[in-house]
Amino acid sequence: MDPIADELAAFLFNRLKDTPPAARLIVGIAGVPASGKSTLAHLITERVNAAGRSLHSPPRTATDAATSEANGPEHVAVCVGLDGWHLTRAQLDAFPDPKLAHDRRGAHWTFDGEGYAAFVRALRHPTPTTTGPNASPSNQTVYAPSFDHAKKDPVFDSIPVYPHHRLVILEGLYTFLKTEPWSAASELLDERWWVNISEEAAEKRLVVRHVKTGVVRDMEEAIWRSRENDVPNGRFIRENMMEPTRVIQSVEDPIYSTVE
Repeated sequence: MDPIADELAAFLFNRLKDTPPAARLIVGIAGVPASGKSTLAHLITERVNAAGRSLHSPPRTATDAATSEANGPEHVAVCVGLDGWHLTRAQLDAFPDPKLAHDRRGAHWTFDGEGYAAFVRALRHPTPTTTGPNASPSNQTVYAPSFDHAKKDPVFDSIPVYPHHRLVILEGLYTFLKTEPWSAASELLDERWWVNISEEAAEKRLVVRHVKTGVVRDMEEAIWRSRENDVPNGRFIRENMMEPTRVIQSVEDPIYSTVE
């Protein structure tokens, strides 16, 4: 996806030049499971930040370089994955049918949609502590959760979106659903990008990925998980997403082409 990422990063970097200094550019990248949306989002983020760094003088010392990399104004983009808004396993245990909730983990109703919408609103609107003549979305730090795959649970307030992060790329299955409560966030996005892939191609990738990453025990379980959870989730997204502003054709990832 490198050539596609280069093109899209250049587009966003140029658009940032036309974005008011006190505003953020927020992009949602969605697609069915295994469409390649996460890979694309991270590649774009890296390239936009590289373009930002090229506009600044190199730091004078190694310490300055490390500080600049994490906090400098040239670090203009940040990528936030939707996985951090998974409901915890304890919350799934409290569902009327806990087994179904765990089996269907990844469906939209096993996420904290309200929390995600609140996060996107916070990116857009100043908090009460930042009111006044200079208040803007860019003078506050907003925190997003991440996901610990070892513990299989979210880690809250672990991804900071600093004031100099003027481009926020949100990637995940449900970044721009048109159903509540997700629609409140979808309407605030500047760009809604859909990574397109056929259902058949996505399933081929999924079963390999599930086995390679240890999500399942074997190929049989991988096929079951794909058909009973991932495919229905993908169909739901296609039927309930807000109109994309751009459709991107997915590119085959050789990492998930075969099981060794």
